[in-house]
Amino acid sequence: MTEQPPYLAIAAGIRRRIASGELVPGDRVPSTRAIVRESGVAMATATKALAALAREGLVRAVPGVGTVVAEARPARAQDEAAPLSREAVVATAVRIADAEGLAGLSMRRVAGDLGTSTMALYRHVPNKGELVRLMTDVGFKEAHPGRPVGDWRAQLAHAARQLWAAYRRHPWMARAMASFIRPDPMPEAMKYTEWILRALRGTSLGVHQVMHAHLTLIAFVQGLGVAMELEGHALQDTGVSNDEWMDRNGGRFAAIVSGGGYPVLTSIFEHEPFELDLDSLFGFGLDRLLDGIAVIIAETSG
Repeated sequence: MTEQPPYLAIAAGIRRRIASGELVPGDRVPSTRAIVRESGVAMATATKALAALAREGLVRAVPGVGTVVAEARPARAQDEAAPLSREAVVATAVRIADAEGLAGLSMRRVAGDLGTSTMALYRHVPNKGELVRLMTDVGFKEAHPGRPVGDWRAQLAHAARQLWAAYRRHPWMARAMASFIRPDPMPEAMKYTEWILRALRGTSLGVHQVMHAHLTLIAFVQGLGVAMELEGHALQDTGVSNDEWMDRNGGRFAAIVSGGGYPVLTSIFEHEPFELDLDSLFGFGLDRLLDGIAVIIAETSG
C-alpha cells in the first residue's frame, strides 16, 4: 500500500476533528506555523494540508483571525461560478495573506480557494512574486490620501495614517515592501509617492531633502508595520494575549532588575505603570518625525 503523503495525513486529522464536532464552524484550525511546530513538517507541507481542506470547502481564511472551520453550504453549479479574472485571483490572495500571512500564501492555495487548477491561475498571474506585487499595489490604492487638505505637515500626517491603516488591514504588506533600493514598479504605490512629493513641493526643501523626507516617513511606518505583523503572528501562534504574556514573564523581568544595574529602567516602572501599544508609538514617532522635517524647513527658509 502506498504511504499517504504527510500533508494528506495532517489534513485527515483536522478533517476528523471537524467531523466529530470537536471543531465547529467559526473555530480556528491549527495555523501553518502550529502544524509545523506540532508535526515537525515543512511550512510547504502545512500549507498544502490547509489548502486541501480549503478545496473541500471545510475551512476558510478570515482576515485578522486565521483559518477557521467553514459553514456548510451547497456547492455551486459550474455554470454559476464567477469567471476567473486577475482581480479575483488577487482579491483571494489578499484574503488568504490577511488571515495567515505570506507564509500561508501559494498559487496552489489560491487555486484551491477559487475552486480551480493552479495552471488556470498562470493565465492571469505568472508567478507568486507578481501576485504579491499586485496585492501590495491594492493595499497602496486603499492607502491613497485623497484630496490634499491643510499645509504640508497636515498632509504628511494624513498620508502616514492612511498607510498605517492599510498595514493594519494587511499586516503582510509591510514585509512585502521591504526593499527601498530596488522597489517594484507599482502604479498605486507611485501615486502615493507622488502625493507626498506634491505636499512637500511648496516648502524650502531641496529635491534630495524632499526624497529623503518621503523615504524616511515610509521607512518609519513600514518598520512599525513589520513589528505589527510579528506581534500578530505571536498572538495567532500562541493564543496568548499581550497582558497574559506580561503576567507570565513579569517574574523573570523582576528577577533581572533585582540584580541591579538598571536604575533608570527601574525608576520608570516604579513611578507609574507604562503601557505601550503600537498605535501610541506610531503617533509619538510620527509627531517627532514631522517636528524634525519642520526644523529643516525653518532652517532652509530664506
